[in-house]
Amino acid sequence: MEAMNDDLAALAARIDHTNGLLQRMLAEVAKTPSTHAIFVDAGYLYAAAGRLVAGTEDRRAFDLDAEGLIEALIDKARTIFADSRLLRVYWYDGARRRIHTAEQQSIAELPDVKVRLGNLNANNQQKGVDSLIRTDLESLARHRAISDAALLGGDEDLVSAVEAAQGYGARVHLWGIEAPEGRNQAEPLLWEVDSQRTLDLEFFKPYVSRRTAAAYEGTAGTRPTREDVRFVGAQIAAKWLSARGREALVELLPGHPYLPGPVDQDLLVEAEALLQYSLRGHADLRRALRDGFWDHLQTQY
Repeated sequence: MEAMNDDLAALAARIDHTNGLLQRMLAEVAKTPSTHAIFVDAGYLYAAAGRLVAGTEDRRAFDLDAEGLIEALIDKARTIFADSRLLRVYWYDGARRRIHTAEQQSIAELPDVKVRLGNLNANNQQKGVDSLIRTDLESLARHRAISDAALLGGDEDLVSAVEAAQGYGARVHLWGIEAPEGRNQAEPLLWEVDSQRTLDLEFFKPYVSRRTAAAYEGTAGTRPTREDVRFVGAQIAAKWLSARGREALVELLPGHPYLPGPVDQDLLVEAEALLQYSLRGHADLRRALRDGFWDHLQTQY
């Protein structure tokens, strides 16, 4: 009888020890901030946004301000996942022999952005992109690197990627692009995700512009230097601060190096008017413009 009591006491001690470990683990999990990542299928993005704004899916027929759009997506995620931090943006695209184009290279140089390339076949169709998305989603979820994934895409082949991430406890939120007619996302994908959200025409209009003769004329002048653009950014920042005051500045600073979409768009439009030169498609000049804007604001804080 005494031996049985000893065994029960030992079992109770082990249970208490296990419960203590579980409680400490749960406490650590509770202290760990939520993390989200944004996964962009660029093939879907170009086709759907081009169709919506420019009336064509042909990439050669329109310009996409990828840097501005990525910042708008980050800003959107910040409002949706208010208590979460951004891990990074994953940008999936295709390229011949997986060699970056100039545009893809400029996107890869952006902060908090990782470009992942699949192949392009002879018909300019992406190959291997869906498997890259699945690999990243599954790996990040398995290692608890993310709690939420915002997926901008529409291909049914992404269903397996969603299932893989969900299997490790991550929530997957599907972001789509408004379709002028019908749908541009596969129904099985819509059924599988944890939530759905559609980004409309107004969201994409500032970042997509159809290439026309007039547009080419607008960029035919002398290209300004980075220092010229940086100076203009500082000029606009001084005007912005004078109009809105230090309270607005205090609200803006925590978002550095990103600007809210409306502020960023106003900055671009005003800078182009001052420079008499279109900055669309010039990621380096857009970056210099924002740098000048931020540099001035930070010296005033």
